[in-house]
Amino acid sequence: MTYVGCSVKERFVNPLFEVFDGGDFILSSYRDIEDTLTNVRIYLSDPSEVDAASAALKRAVDIVGVSTQIECGEVPDEDWKLSYRRHFTIENIGRRLVSVPAWERIPEGDRIPIILDPGLAFGTGKHETTKACLEYIDELMPASGARASFLDMGCGSGILSIAAAKLGYSPVRGFDVDQEAVDASRENAAVNGVSIEFFRYGLGARDKRDLEGADIVVANILGPLLVRFVDEIAPCANRYLVVSGILTELYPDVLAAYVARGFTEVSHKTLGEWTTGLLSRSFACS
Repeated sequence: MTYVGCSVKERFVNPLFEVFDGGDFILSSYRDIEDTLTNVRIYLSDPSEVDAASAALKRAVDIVGVSTQIECGEVPDEDWKLSYRRHFTIENIGRRLVSVPAWERIPEGDRIPIILDPGLAFGTGKHETTKACLEYIDELMPASGARASFLDMGCGSGILSIAAAKLGYSPVRGFDVDQEAVDASRENAAVNGVSIEFFRYGLGARDKRDLEGADIVVANILGPLLVRFVDEIAPCANRYLVVSGILTELYPDVLAAYVARGFTEVSHKTLGEWTTGLLSRSFACS
């Protein structure tokens, strides 16, 4: 198996995934526990695609502004498969959830399993931003069992929407600008036995779509994008808005943008270099 990749600090991984536009090339990442840097790679079955893959990764690296060296190499197919699975294991999240890779047995106990194939799209529950969002989704579920609608902006693998549906939110909807992410979300939802409306849409699209309001909206995208598209995101949150994917030093700017649109901060969670905020509003969107 041929690969093209680079090594970056963890803070740059999510931005690279967000801006990477490599067509059929799929970006993946992993970090050994003893390493300080994360390996971002494109695995290729056809070595003749090395130049094209390198160029696609270089474009993303330049957009993010990280200094790193693009490298290529070879790994035995079996080693690649085993290393891929070694980095995605069962993990308890929050009070009631457990993330389970599709090849693992669902653990016994009362936790609600979210079954995923992490290779399909970004979002496994291990990244700090995803983990914080899952914790808030769990905490916000009404103890009374009352229904609350849910909208997932930037669904990735569908993990947040699937968790919401399994916790009892209804209806649940999610969208992503990447059709492959939408397809992955639909497949993961089917595996988990939940009904969710996933659709393709990009914030700031020329052809606007009526996104409709939801009681709980989660926007796990980059901090600058949360600010850029505040006037499209803010009106969709009827009660609570979870903003995530924010490097901690940028969180005050994001918070200020939403406070100016009538939100107040309920709380925030800082995990590693990332901060996720829970915001509320006292009036329904039109």
